[in-house]
Amino acid sequence: MRLRNVKNASEILNSSKYFVSSPEKYRGKWNTLFGNDNQIMLEIGMGKGDFIIGMARLHPDWNFIGIEAYESVLVRAVEKLDMMDLPNVKVLCVNAADIGSIFDHEVEKIYLNFSDPWPKTRHHKRRLTHENFLQEYDKIFKWCAAIEMKTDNDKLFEDSLCYLTTYGYKLDRVSLDLWSTDIEDVRTEYEIKFGMNGYKIKFLKAHKDDTCHQEASLR
Repeated sequence: MRLRNVKNASEILNSSKYFVSSPEKYRGKWNTLFGNDNQIMLEIGMGKGDFIIGMARLHPDWNFIGIEAYESVLVRAVEKLDMMDLPNVKVLCVNAADIGSIFDHEVEKIYLNFSDPWPKTRHHKRRLTHENFLQEYDKIFKWCAAIEMKTDNDKLFEDSLCYLTTYGYKLDRVSLDLWSTDIEDVRTEYEIKFGMNGYKIKFLKAHKDDTCHQEASLR
């Protein structure tokens, strides 16, 4: 998909109270930016912001940070946020590979929503559930490595189940048809579009610490 450049994208981002231009300054002290010690949830690849906005509304006592690699995409999320009052949200324009320099064992959970499936074998290491990224996540999780993932891509989902379990994660919940379950689901524009076109939305929730174990289920 070709991304359209947005005129004055940098200016728009930097004028928003939700955008953090130098996130590395808050490594190890994100609680000071939020002004509380509430748990921090991270969405990697936040797109136009539908998910993080919806979650922040549902859970005002959680802090949410969204990262997006492309300014032209992040601008659309910021434009929505600027019309709201959500003190528990911050957004960053960074690459997922750099999160180790931004967080220091502060994140409770990672959300991966409709990530790039990178279908070519030589590109699999770029997948956000690949071992390369799971190793990076170890550097930012607070105490219980917890990941939730949604995708419409069958192959990415199958491979992600393998990546996670091989790395030591336990599956708490797996669904091959999210919309048919009672799982809390803040739907994105992308999710609605593909779901309405007949694509089954796959979902998984996994953790890598017995202290937050939940009984796995398959629907």
